[in-house]
Amino acid sequence: MPTFILLTRVSAERADTPHALETMERTAMKRVRAECPDVQWKASYAILGPFHYLDIFQAPDIETATKVSTLIRTFGHAHVEVWAATEWSRFKDMLHGLPGEAA
Repeated sequence: MPTFILLTRVSAERADTPHALETMERTAMKRVRAECPDVQWKASYAILGPFHYLDIFQAPDIETATKVSTLIRTFGHAHVEVWAATEWSRFKDMLHGLPGEAA
């Protein structure tokens, strides 16, 4: 299954207390599991920088990844970015199939 990186920045109105963040996460994940049962969550991190959270998940297709993004955005009143990711070993295999010599 394709892998996706989800970056989330929660609005200040939704992140008014630490408890609110935990409640929002629990509610959002419950909804994602119900609406997107084929999604496999791989990892979640709180991060420093312009985004608050980085999540890694696998989904069967881009439409499902878009659905996850939309659900997270609505629960957190958040700015969300989703990036497709290719595992490094698969990327190297792909390089060997391209014309020219891989370094």
